[in-house]
Amino acid sequence: MTEATTYETILVERRGRVEWITLNKPERKNPLGAQMVNELLYALDAAKEDDGVRVIVLTGAGNAFSAGADLKQFGQDGGSKLPLKGDFPDLLLRFRELGKPTVARVPGIAMGGGLGIVCACDFAVGCESAVLSTPEIKRGLFPFMIMAVMAKVVPRRRLLSMMLLGEKLGAHEALEAGLLTHVVPDDQLDAKVEEITSALAAQSPTAMRMGLLAFHRMSEQKLAEALPELQRDLMAALGTEDAKEGLLAFMQKREPNWTGR
Repeated sequence: MTEATTYETILVERRGRVEWITLNKPERKNPLGAQMVNELLYALDAAKEDDGVRVIVLTGAGNAFSAGADLKQFGQDGGSKLPLKGDFPDLLLRFRELGKPTVARVPGIAMGGGLGIVCACDFAVGCESAVLSTPEIKRGLFPFMIMAVMAKVVPRRRLLSMMLLGEKLGAHEALEAGLLTHVVPDDQLDAKVEEITSALAAQSPTAMRMGLLAFHRMSEQKLAEALPELQRDLMAALGTEDAKEGLLAFMQKREPNWTGR
C-alpha cells in the first residue's frame, strides 16, 4: 500500500536521509487518538527498518505539535484500517528501541500526550511562540503515563510543580526546565531542525544505533550493572566497519565514508 492509503492521520515524507512524520489533524491541533497512535507505531517501525533513514523528525501540522489525547476517542479503536500494533505506552517505549536519533519539531502547543512524545525524542526544537503544558490536573486527571518520560528530562520539583499546578510553560521556560533542547525564532524553526538533522545524518549510523540502544538500556540500570555491558558494547563497536573507517579517516585526515556496518 502507498503511504497515502496506509496513513489517514499522519504524513510521512523522506527528505534525504531524514524521515519526517507529521501528526496531521491541524484543524483540531493534532490530538492523539487510537488511530493516530497506531499509525505512528507503524511509521516508526518502518523508519527503523529502512537503512536509508538516518534520522527521524516528529512534528505536527499547522501551528501545534499536539493538543494531547483525543478525548472523543477514549475507549474506541479510532477506526484504524491497520491491524493494531499497540497503544500509547507502546508508542512511548518505541523511541527507546529505534536505534536512530529522533528530533521533535515543536511549532506551537505541545500538551499532555503530545508533550510526552516530545520528551521521548532525543532532541526537541521549539519556536519562541511554543507553549508546553500538562493541563490534566485541571480536568480532574493526572499525566500518569507521560510522567515516566518527563521525569527523564525534568528535575523532580520542577516536574511536580508543572503537573500539580497544570502550568503552561513558554518556550524559554521549557528550555530551562529541560523540555526543549533549542529555542529559536518562529521563522528559524525549520532551519534549526535542518541544521541538527544534517549533522546527525553525517554521523556513523552504526555508532549511533549501538550508542542509542546502549544509552536507553543504561538509563534503567544501576552503575554496577551498566558498566560491564557498556564495556562489551565498546568492544563490539570497535569491531565494526564504521569504527575501522572512522579511525582510518582520522589518520588519513579525510572525511569518513560510512557504510552502516
